Amino acid sequence: MPTAVEYARKEYPRFVEELKTLLRIPSVSTLPEHKGDVRRAAEALVAELKRIGMENVRLIEGAGHPLVYGDWLHADGKPTCLCYGHYDVQPPDPLDEWLSPPFEPTERDGNIYARGAVDDKGQMYMHVKALESLFAAHDGKLPLNIRVILEGEEEVGGESIAKFVREHPEQLKADFALVSDTEMFAPELPTVCVGLRGMIYTEIEARGAKTDLHSGIYGGAAPNPFVALAQIIAQLKDKDGQILIPGFYDRVQKPSPDELKAWRNLPFDEEYYRNTEVGSTQLTGEPGYSVIERTWARPTLDVHGMPGGFTGAGAKTVIPAKAVAKVSMRLVPDMEPQEAFAQYKSYVESLKPAGIELDVRLIHSGDPIVVGTDNAYIRAATVALKQVWNKETVFIRGGGSIPIVGDFERHLKIPTVLMGFGLPDDNLHAPNEKFHLANFYRGIESIITFFEEVGK
Repeated sequence: MPTAVEYARKEYPRFVEELKTLLRIPSVSTLPEHKGDVRRAAEALVAELKRIGMENVRLIEGAGHPLVYGDWLHADGKPTCLCYGHYDVQPPDPLDEWLSPPFEPTERDGNIYARGAVDDKGQMYMHVKALESLFAAHDGKLPLNIRVILEGEEEVGGESIAKFVREHPEQLKADFALVSDTEMFAPELPTVCVGLRGMIYTEIEARGAKTDLHSGIYGGAAPNPFVALAQIIAQLKDKDGQILIPGFYDRVQKPSPDELKAWRNLPFDEEYYRNTEVGSTQLTGEPGYSVIERTWARPTLDVHGMPGGFTGAGAKTVIPAKAVAKVSMRLVPDMEPQEAFAQYKSYVESLKPAGIELDVRLIHSGDPIVVGTDNAYIRAATVALKQVWNKETVFIRGGGSIPIVGDFERHLKIPTVLMGFGLPDDNLHAPNEKFHLANFYRGIESIITFFEEVGK
């Protein structure tokens, strides 16, 4: 009988075709017109988990998109892993920048291009295919106990899974979680992420007149909500990138000297990062901190959009009655989302211009997290990665947020192994998202080897 890795290698062409079928489903969770597509993706995953041998597979319904659950719990005396992933994706806009259609997966230069290829359908599917390979190689059994929980709302805040974890922790009881929704620091460099920034996503709504007004008749007398928002936003940060919210930095935990030393030894080319990954003439941010520190261990504040008024072709001289700014902050340990939002809300309201009413609202939030490396599951991950990649693992933090990791720690009391196989240039949330197929293959092998190592 072939080993699990041998089985996977034989089946890679089929695995890729199956992934393409999943990628063709436009499961865009934020757009109501794709609600049926999101459910279709969930139902496809239910069918696949049942097919490979998982038990108790079902949809868990809630107020939003469904969760997908399955388990196999017959490895007596062995640890239990909770495998997490998400099957929803970001909108594909702007469509004209895609070289191939976002929901028609296309192979080019050793990569598979599609929305969701790496975030997170491709990486989530590595778990499914690793489990299939283990079932095939171990006569329908697994070397450890497995629970799988997949969500369809990660890209819109993850409210349903957070509620389920909070209210039904006994149904997800495990010793540790595995999440593959992160990236490798560099090609061919096995990576375990041990920290993530938290997040608060907000909207500021500014209201002026009771209705849109003609700027020729009322300009100079009526308050303009867009101008008000511009004035407020301009006072949130200074020219050096320092956030001006009082008390905002009070709880920021600095990285340890050992962590900073390890970061300095990573193969980071700042000029390549500026020119190729960012594509700007200059990098910005707080002075006195390296790029890695600014993106992994410092809080940020960014504006994402300002809907309102007239945005069509041509001209319309209107003073809008209201306008909205979408503003988010990334948080670092030991910042608390509710406290940070309260500081931000109070400060924004203190900047309210004359004639303007403000509504500052929290859309969703997530805690920052740092995972200790001194546990058996992180050690097993490094052993497995060394076996597959023939290189020592590097430990990094991620600048993004995966709120469920904090929920697992808080409500399930378990650590999370963040073992991802994306690359820095995979265009997450952008046109031409891709997943390097060699990483898809070796990701499956790494997860197989990791599960077998934990099962020992």
